[in-house]
Amino acid sequence: MYSLSDFDFTLPPELIAQLPLPQRSGSRLLQVTPSALIDRAFADMVDLLQAGDLMVFNDTRVLKARFFGVKESGGKIEALVERVLDTRTVLAQVRASKSPPAGTRIRLADAFDVTVGERAGEFFTLHFPDDVITLIEAHGKLPLPPYIEHDADAVDAERYQTVYAREPGAVAAPTAGLHFDQPLLDKLKAKGVQFAYVTLHVGAGTFQPVRTENLAEHAMHSEWYTVPSETVALVQATQAAGKNIVAVGTTSLRALESASQTGTLAAGSADTRLFITPGYRFKTVTRLFTNFHLPKSTLLMLVSAFAGYERIHLAYAHAIAARYRFFSYGDAMLLTLQDLPEHE
Repeated sequence: MYSLSDFDFTLPPELIAQLPLPQRSGSRLLQVTPSALIDRAFADMVDLLQAGDLMVFNDTRVLKARFFGVKESGGKIEALVERVLDTRTVLAQVRASKSPPAGTRIRLADAFDVTVGERAGEFFTLHFPDDVITLIEAHGKLPLPPYIEHDADAVDAERYQTVYAREPGAVAAPTAGLHFDQPLLDKLKAKGVQFAYVTLHVGAGTFQPVRTENLAEHAMHSEWYTVPSETVALVQATQAAGKNIVAVGTTSLRALESASQTGTLAAGSADTRLFITPGYRFKTVTRLFTNFHLPKSTLLMLVSAFAGYERIHLAYAHAIAARYRFFSYGDAMLLTLQDLPEHE
């Protein structure tokens, strides 16, 4: 049984990618197979997939979810929208010298007022005066990850979105998808690779480290996902043809596996708190494109479950020695699902 310290590693700070490369598809790709680690260019992926394989992308769009504001008392606050609940209401993290009680009015971005509602665990309910998405996109700031040290600029506004983003609701990008540009997608289509989409609105909890040494005690953050019926039909046809279901990113994988808990993939929308650790038996996904993840993170545990703990341990050591770029703007891996013994 693995514990938290099994997923720690030391990363030289200079390997944390602070900026995107000039070209989306210009990054490196570490192919991790059960028997080898192969250094490639990301564009090589066209040669690594077969006609009839199905790539599943997360089409969520990152909101300009970060706000600075002031309370009626004059106290400064910072708010990060975690989830849009309806057209006028959000859940948000609020940082202030004193927690604002229900009924407090807050001026955001010196543009509009919101009213604090009831608490929801670590989050605050905020009631907006008009359509949430419209106000967020007009007045908010793009919320870059905490390990990126510059404020979001015009480059980030483009490059911290996937080229296929269309469903607004995330506060962090599905970063494996950031490597894909339209010419690369066109090459994959020309080869006969099929595309399908899910939506999982990535929450800020994706950056939170696990803080309990006993993994069974970790409370997994919640994220909202949708798996359309068209995607289910494509998955079933691909499986019947004996081809691979290739998740583009851990968020696509989480959506597919969350919707497969009965044993087969089902269409629908729901909250997921699925916490994937080594020993988990994957039900739908057979290959995975993903970036390199934070130490002690649930995503590092997920990829260790997928490709095998020892393989990922070796892959990360290799990536550090070979000076791969890490995290959101970094390089990528292509993983193959490990075979688990029947008795596990």
